[in-house]
Amino acid sequence: MSALTTAARGVFVIAVTPFHPDGRIDIESCDRMVDFYLETGATGLTVLGMMGEAPKLTISESCDVVARILKRVGGRVPVVVGVSAPGFAQIDTLTRAVMDLGAAGVMVAPPGSLRTDDQIVNYYTQVAETLGEVPFVLQDFPLVTGVQISPKVIARIVNDLPTCVCLKHEDWPGLEKISALRAEGTLKRPLSILCGNGGLFLPEEMGRGADGAMTGFAYPEMMVQVVDLCNKDDMARAQDIFDAYLPLARFEQQPGLGLAIRKYTLAKRGVIAHDTLRRPGAPLTERTRAEVDQLIARQEKRLKELN
Repeated sequence: MSALTTAARGVFVIAVTPFHPDGRIDIESCDRMVDFYLETGATGLTVLGMMGEAPKLTISESCDVVARILKRVGGRVPVVVGVSAPGFAQIDTLTRAVMDLGAAGVMVAPPGSLRTDDQIVNYYTQVAETLGEVPFVLQDFPLVTGVQISPKVIARIVNDLPTCVCLKHEDWPGLEKISALRAEGTLKRPLSILCGNGGLFLPEEMGRGADGAMTGFAYPEMMVQVVDLCNKDDMARAQDIFDAYLPLARFEQQPGLGLAIRKYTLAKRGVIAHDTLRRPGAPLTERTRAEVDQLIARQEKRLKELN
């Protein structure tokens, strides 16, 4: 697989990690999940992201999951692996392992201890030094990390570090950040901007100059269609498609509950065998499951009306 570049665009789906009810990794479901994501039109996959329960896996398990997914992908699309960790030794170890397996690049989020602009720039400078020639994605997710990275700081990092090829943009609100980065003269070289937050602002983000999405949703085909339509300047149709899925996308974005909802829906769709969250993590209540079922039924009705 060729390395990740600034030309990355489309939809890089954040893959969940399937588990058996007893907490073991469900390798067979990994295969079905990869097939499903590719069939829906994903242009890339991201593994071991925050919604992939990466902190709940050992290094060995992480490598096993990445190896299985890469084998199933078979080089058809690039695979990015999240390697965020408290220290550079862990980042280096996991990066070397997954790149040897065939990953296209890695993703690194900042630790919550960073406060000043210079601290953030220095951190990513050390990340680049640690990774060497490995291309990386800067994950800007202040709602989780607590680290506020301004457009001018992102520009400093991108302009100074050629191996930073992609921004995973999930600031909220963050549309002005995209506009600032796309303003003439801000960046001295190309940068792929792929957006997160479950696609909740995808039409607007595409309108501001994003290249696509790097996030998860139980119906990734929505994101694929919206990105494709936006690229064709059919914004009205893109908005109509987006609106049909929005109630479920909104429900899935509940902090602390979103991954359980996504896994329940994926299991309901037959993508994974079980909706298990590895502990700590609780299953959905019957009331919540019923609410998800109702949202799916309304979504299907709306899609039939559109078609």
